[in-house]
Amino acid sequence: MSNKLILLLKGFCIGAADVVPGVSGGTMAFILGIYQQLLAAIKSFDIIWLRYIFKFEIKAALHYPHFNFLIPLVIGIGCALLFFTRVIPLPVLLHSDPELIYGLFFGLIVGSIVTLLPEIGKLDLRSTSYILFGTLLGYLTVTLVPMNTPDGAWFIFISGALAISAMLLPGISGSFILLILRKYDIVFNAIGHFQFAILIPFGLGIIVGLVLFSRFLSWLLNAYHRATISTIIGILIGTLWLIWPFQFRKYVLIHEKSKLIASTPYFPDNFTLPVMYALLMMTFGIIIVFIINILMKKTR
Repeated sequence: MSNKLILLLKGFCIGAADVVPGVSGGTMAFILGIYQQLLAAIKSFDIIWLRYIFKFEIKAALHYPHFNFLIPLVIGIGCALLFFTRVIPLPVLLHSDPELIYGLFFGLIVGSIVTLLPEIGKLDLRSTSYILFGTLLGYLTVTLVPMNTPDGAWFIFISGALAISAMLLPGISGSFILLILRKYDIVFNAIGHFQFAILIPFGLGIIVGLVLFSRFLSWLLNAYHRATISTIIGILIGTLWLIWPFQFRKYVLIHEKSKLIASTPYFPDNFTLPVMYALLMMTFGIIIVFIINILMKKTR
């Protein structure tokens, strides 16, 4: 299987994760082992690349960024977004069979936590404290309630930067952050109606968030690898609260589409057929991550 086809399939998995509320593309990139490569690809759009653009050195500008990595990945993400909203409507399945879908992603995240633990080495007091900090951070983020926020261009800019930063961080969904900031409906309505007064500051916020936060995360992973991995593991643990398949979920109707804003986990009393299926999907998700991890080690 060619490298580009593998990247396309990985992009498809990331796109599928982005469709599920509470699951971020960053989480799936981490599970698939391309997280640091993704950060490096985003970082490749730097000052040197801008110099090539301004000097009209088109050939150098096209070869300098990691387009060989990004193009198949972005195509895969786009195909997944179309497939899971048009062909197999995953948002509809989330309402009709939430236990199955969330069960699969719960298993994927649990599997990724287990496979990430060896990367921090010995589980001492310092790494445990980072894990606990990350768990608290992840839990507080996913249990935030929507707040009243300004509608000015400056806050739309901040919303774009925060949303894309959350999307880059494994465990936190960018769309969920927009819901918390009460900007989800405003932004997506602006996209549908080409309201550039909103789209321009939001887009600029996304660019700034990508440029700054990708570099910050990359620096953390290089300079404080063990502490950063420990914190990310904690964030993933904290966000399991939202991904747990058995929930009383609260939705709001935004432009004739229901969006998840809150959920309360519960433990099923009976071992019913839906519970069995959910547990099977959890197990399947864990097995998938273990297989991916084994294949990546063999590739390395």
